[in-house]
Amino acid sequence: AAIDTVKWTPEFGKNRISAMTSSRSDWCISRQRTWGVPIPVFYHKETGEALMTEQSINRVRDLVREHGSDCWFEMEVADLLPESMRGEADSWEKGKDTMDVWFDSGSSWSGVVSERGLSLPADLYLEGSDQHRGWFQSSLLTSVASEGVAPYKHVLTHGFVLDEKGMKMSKSIGNTVDPLQVIEGGNNKKKDPAYGADVLRLWVSSVDYTTDVCVGPNIIKQVFESYRRLRNTARYLIGNLFDFDPTVHTVEYDELPDLDKYILGKYTELVAEVSDAFANYQFFRASQALLRFATADLSSFYLDIAKDRLYISAADDARRRSCQTVLHVILEGMAKMMAPILPHMAEDIWLNLPYDVPCKSVFQDGWARADYPPHQAEAWAKILLLRDDVNKAMELARAQKTIGASLDSRVRIHTEDAELVALLRSLMGDSELKAAPEKSNSVDDLRFVLIASQVELAESAEAAFEGCDGTTVAAADGLSGCSVGVSKAAGAKCERCWMYCSSVDSVEALPGICPRCAEVVARK
Repeated sequence: AAIDTVKWTPEFGKNRISAMTSSRSDWCISRQRTWGVPIPVFYHKETGEALMTEQSINRVRDLVREHGSDCWFEMEVADLLPESMRGEADSWEKGKDTMDVWFDSGSSWSGVVSERGLSLPADLYLEGSDQHRGWFQSSLLTSVASEGVAPYKHVLTHGFVLDEKGMKMSKSIGNTVDPLQVIEGGNNKKKDPAYGADVLRLWVSSVDYTTDVCVGPNIIKQVFESYRRLRNTARYLIGNLFDFDPTVHTVEYDELPDLDKYILGKYTELVAEVSDAFANYQFFRASQALLRFATADLSSFYLDIAKDRLYISAADDARRRSCQTVLHVILEGMAKMMAPILPHMAEDIWLNLPYDVPCKSVFQDGWARADYPPHQAEAWAKILLLRDDVNKAMELARAQKTIGASLDSRVRIHTEDAELVALLRSLMGDSELKAAPEKSNSVDDLRFVLIASQVELAESAEAAFEGCDGTTVAAADGLSGCSVGVSKAAGAKCERCWMYCSSVDSVEALPGICPRCAEVVARK
């Protein structure tokens, strides 16, 4: 019954300990060894009668507390007996049996938890999977016998560390991994670089510890690449907040473009996922979610699109400040969520925030919180699939040297899906770059989402493929159900934003740039 009151992680731990306790025989707690924790019993030299009273035990207990357990072996019987019995010391001798080490460790709930005034049962017992036969079981038996309850609320077990080939580590084989060498590096730093404590911690958090795990130089190198991706993402966010003051420049949620609301909805999902992962000790879920968000949602999508807003817009343009608002929220939240796994990186981020924060340390500002609702998730999921198809067509065009950068392209799209057509039309901006956009907010605009100079909706697949020599993706071959064709963009290239349009050079005082850029430059 006590086993049923405990949460077991992983769940099969409950079956293991149930089987082991139900089949075990009587427990003899004495051991005939010359080392260990002594059993505080005295024997009468003539009769062999055992002396183990509350008074005698309390006397030895007090001495052990003051001098350590070796006092039993080092002190005379007269010093060990209660004061009332010292005159009989010559009639008694010390017992030589020691306590079973499992009884010793199994009573730690009393010696550690109860003795220090901590709450019992303990919140968590953590050890290797072999301890269902050892510490977990001995603790359970002693606590149930003495207190009638299990000594723990939750038991978490982990597997063992193996080398990269899945073999048990052995000094004789030479396949051991020294954690300190991973952190500080070996004598030859080119061969054995210093990865730092955070990389080692990231490896620990990235594996499913409920089974045996593998580690070695190649695995650590792969983890380091993941660490670099997280760090580079954080550096990019910090760098683009250099002139952002949250108390002055923050844009209210209701005023944000749809794209920003969408990514904040995704960020809220991240906070929920990471929080749940930590609450359930599933650290690999937390590290994977952070890495996935940083690479797929940020670097490959949102930040890729955001470059035009951050670099081309005027400093105080709404499209730029709204983007910075999002970056500010995400950066602080990710630092807090990284902190348990990557404390040095998280603190480094916090100390380099380019604005004042109420707490000096990331560990003083509490956990990440987010309650942004999902925003047009289904619509943006369709746009992301279309973006994948467009990128595929651009790669074909790039391979044929039709284009170089993505902004060199004109994209034509056709779909038979009326709902998708309506969505795409709602995201169509002005045909030319203008100082004051008329058809879009210059954020929720396919031109910027697809990173193409021109985007057109075609009436047919044939029309979408017109002028494209093999640089197409058919609806049947893509993910979005759209026919996509990519060709060279029309017009001239703006020297500032690198987009093509026919209105470059239209502002006489500022040759070589488009009207949109001319308006920004004129303000400086």
